[in-house]
Amino acid sequence: MTQLLPQAIGLLTAWTYGISIISARRGLQYSNASTVTLLSLISQTVILWALVGVFTGIPAVDTTFLWAAMLVGVLMPVVRWLTYTGISKIGAARGTALRSTHPLFSALLALTFLGETATVPVLTGILLVVTGITLISWRQEERLSAARWWHGVYSLSGAVTAAAVHNIARFSLKSAGHPILFAAIVGVVSLVTFGGYLASAGAPNRPVWNRQAMAPFMTAAVLENLGFLLFNTALSVGPVIFVTPMVATQPMWVLVFTVVFLRSIEMVTLRTVTGSVAVVTGTLAITLGGGAWK
Repeated sequence: MTQLLPQAIGLLTAWTYGISIISARRGLQYSNASTVTLLSLISQTVILWALVGVFTGIPAVDTTFLWAAMLVGVLMPVVRWLTYTGISKIGAARGTALRSTHPLFSALLALTFLGETATVPVLTGILLVVTGITLISWRQEERLSAARWWHGVYSLSGAVTAAAVHNIARFSLKSAGHPILFAAIVGVVSLVTFGGYLASAGAPNRPVWNRQAMAPFMTAAVLENLGFLLFNTALSVGPVIFVTPMVATQPMWVLVFTVVFLRSIEMVTLRTVTGSVAVVTGTLAITLGGGAWK
């Protein structure tokens, strides 16, 4: 049961992020990526420091923990801004699919720098999950006629940056623990970093305070921060290559939640069925291959 805990938390993280993406997409009709990024960082700082004050206090941690949290704090606003910009440019489904290729980059970094090992079934599972979510999510969205092929670079860049964040967080959390404190420090550093960016940003990248966007943006911000906390918790109990593929099932849940919450009509095609089978098969391969982790 303990062996399955990282995967279970990772899957819960994917569900939480999926609903967050749906809510953010509602707000992006009226505002922009900078606005939702700023709100998510403000809520992360407020909520997580409140949790630290009420539940954990501030334990003694070493300088490595602090430096890792600060580095992730600098990278996190980049990840979020690229993610939301990708969604606004090419849509939730396609943007999330490209953004969720991060297990490939995370696996490469984890195997190279963290000394993690994986069996052939686990590596095969990673490839199946990424292939499956791409088959499910890569579809044309008619409302985004202004989208260009190179807009996908935003989401892919977010995936690469997220992979670096995952490995830095795992390096710190696997020995020190304290995922709530880690996420709280990340929030403060991220807010200061992004605030500095906004102070010098041009008009197109400054926040747009549209009333209709506020409720969905705030919902997205709270859920995203819950997802980030769950993700840090997963990394504190399991390897990167174990956790990130579970989180990478997010695009499949984005489509499910779109049908449920946005009442969209999704056509079930052979590509969708094939992608779903690949995701399920890959998830099982990763879970059953877990005994080989060292």
